[in-house]
Amino acid sequence: MRGAGELSPPMPDPLSLNVAYLRASETLAIGAEAKRRRAAGQEVWDLAVGEPDFDTPAPAAQAGIQAIERGLTRYPPNAGIPELRAAIAGNLSRLSGGRPVDPDRIIVSSGSKQTIFNAAFCLWGPKDKVLIPAPAWVSYPQIVHLARAEPVLVPGDIEWGLKVGVSDLEANYDRLVRGLILCSPCNPTGAVYTLAELRAIAEWAVKRDVWVIADEIYRRIAFGGGPAPSFLDLPDELLGRVVVVSGASKAYAMTGWRIGAAWAPPHLVSAMAALQSHTTTGANHPAQWAAATAYTDERVEQEVARMVAAFRRRRDRLVERFRAEAPGVEFVEPHGAFYFFFRVDGVPGMGEGSAAFCQRLIQETGVALVPGAAFGDDRWVRLSYATDERTLDGALDRLLAHLGAARAARVS
Repeated sequence: MRGAGELSPPMPDPLSLNVAYLRASETLAIGAEAKRRRAAGQEVWDLAVGEPDFDTPAPAAQAGIQAIERGLTRYPPNAGIPELRAAIAGNLSRLSGGRPVDPDRIIVSSGSKQTIFNAAFCLWGPKDKVLIPAPAWVSYPQIVHLARAEPVLVPGDIEWGLKVGVSDLEANYDRLVRGLILCSPCNPTGAVYTLAELRAIAEWAVKRDVWVIADEIYRRIAFGGGPAPSFLDLPDELLGRVVVVSGASKAYAMTGWRIGAAWAPPHLVSAMAALQSHTTTGANHPAQWAAATAYTDERVEQEVARMVAAFRRRRDRLVERFRAEAPGVEFVEPHGAFYFFFRVDGVPGMGEGSAAFCQRLIQETGVALVPGAAFGDDRWVRLSYATDERTLDGALDRLLAHLGAARAARVS
């Protein structure tokens, strides 16, 4: 009880409606918890982090160092240095079979997350609706909310790798729908849309006058013998309202360098550049030179091929072990990225939801995963195999034993 005359602590001032829906990234929170436990001396098997466990290829890193030594540390051009924009355009052209790509339609930002935000903020606003196939990366709905628009999660089909089709989009369409954010290869499932599926969605978007932000940050990490299909593989007449997002983070193991990019119609590139000029300005100058080398150096391409081969081996190992040691546990077989999405609501004794499952798992086994609730589907859990094989095998031993114990307890 407070004494006479003692003042209550002041209430915090209400914050702007701009951040009314804003929540911290759940994936970053899981990573922070894993680091906290490790710092406290606890054994942690971290399969939550969504970044490659490889070092930045040496030629790219050296190019960044050389840029600093050459004094290239002042403000860069707001939309990106010409060398990087040209390198990205050339890379996109090669990935899409030589399709001409104009560097003037490329804008560079401080990571693909900022690229997506800039595009969303320029395209949508109050009363607009944006369709997002679910499960979806945690930042998509938050970014749409920050643009003062309304995210609409469209559940994916379990029989189709949790992907969506035109019928799903049409079922959620009304006259307020002005956008679609589509990720392929997909975070969190690893599912990859075929070119025919992308074409059907692009044709639907043209028919409905819907803008598409195609997040293709994982395009190079695909297990079908080449890059994943892209909207840039489609005819020009289907791309009038398409933004293709890419970046150096995943394919080149450059997450900390913070280089993202978009290919977009010229008027949208101009608007995104104007927005960026009043927020972050140009992306890190030395990092842009590093990325320009990453996009053009053949030695880096060889490193990318080795990295993708390692991810594929890990994917194969995961699928093999789940099929053999966790029969009955449903999962999406990943064809790209480095994520494995499995279902826990049907596992005996695991009906408490994904967040409770992940909390119990890290407490009892030290294995850190991300609950599917963070991605819009509480029935599932995401595992990242962007980690060394010793950690992956050790974590799998514990995870699969945990699932096996739950089945055994149910039977007994």
